[in-house]
Amino acid sequence: MQTGQNYRPRCREVGIAIGADAVGPNNAITDVAGVRVGHVTLVQGEGPLRIGAGPVRTGVTAILPPGDDWWERPVEAGQFTFNGSGTTAGLSCIDEYHRIETPICLTNTLSVGSAYEGIVRYMVDEVFRRRGEVPWFNPVVGETSDAFLNDIGGLHVRPAHAYEAIEKARGGPVPEGSVGGGTGMSTLGWKGGIGTSSRTLRLGRDDLTIGVLVQSNFGGRLTIGGIDMAALERPQDEQRYGGSIMIVVATDAPLDGHQLERLGRRATFGLARAGSSGGHGSGDYAIAFSTTWRRPDEKKTARQALAIKPGRLDRLFQASADATEEAILNALFRATTVVGRDGNTREALPLDPVLARIRTA
Repeated sequence: MQTGQNYRPRCREVGIAIGADAVGPNNAITDVAGVRVGHVTLVQGEGPLRIGAGPVRTGVTAILPPGDDWWERPVEAGQFTFNGSGTTAGLSCIDEYHRIETPICLTNTLSVGSAYEGIVRYMVDEVFRRRGEVPWFNPVVGETSDAFLNDIGGLHVRPAHAYEAIEKARGGPVPEGSVGGGTGMSTLGWKGGIGTSSRTLRLGRDDLTIGVLVQSNFGGRLTIGGIDMAALERPQDEQRYGGSIMIVVATDAPLDGHQLERLGRRATFGLARAGSSGGHGSGDYAIAFSTTWRRPDEKKTARQALAIKPGRLDRLFQASADATEEAILNALFRATTVVGRDGNTREALPLDPVLARIRTA
């Protein structure tokens, strides 16, 4: 476990565990074999907003499915839109073809185009150039708004930043909180950002993993493990209903596109349990992919178990909801206070009062 004077723990490190299933070795989306995550964090300047000059509090997070030629070996995918107030790129093709054939990038609302171009440039350089031609393909970019803290209109995220985040992607522990695409994000009136969690279970004779990564930026009323945290004094209350969230669910369970859409739908139960009010302007999206569905020689007994009794999906649905809830809490627990444009401030969630409330509930 990391330590240090300014270290902020993940929720399990202080005794808050969501659900009964075991977690993977990193309790992260990277526990799904071959999945990697990379961040580029952009922080520059302070003081009054000067559009185009800063202050800058933003970034990019990249999630890579296994392998390095996703066009040749795409992953099966599905998506669920809980509330469609957003500009995520690539969803219609996921609905139509049930595949993801590029890295997934997460960034701020007005930088979707830059991240999209960054994915294109990476795919051209690293996948298609050696073939001598570039086919049509479908980048996937999710977004939430960091306008409260960031000079969002300055378009500080450039294609090179998305490219760099893809290049930096690694397995193992995932940095959380105010990093990458989560640098300027807020959650339930506190500082939010990137969070992740995983669950492991057994189906047939196969061990399965579900991993979730969120870019958390939504409003509502904080709830932790079913305990209402409304008594906490929030430094700013203007995020009661607004905001958004991107949820990325990865699994090595052999699920088809329709089943993955259903898995993503259940992730929003975890969102609700964490306190989301599903506000009018909240863009809430879950993108789910399977690393094994298109590889029929893998996870054979799990395939058979699901074919004989589809209701066994219930265990996966529960894992998706639990991992999403815990990923959101990890984003809140790990995020540090950020002061942004015009002195706008998102305070880190105060952990001592949270733990005191849990002990007395």
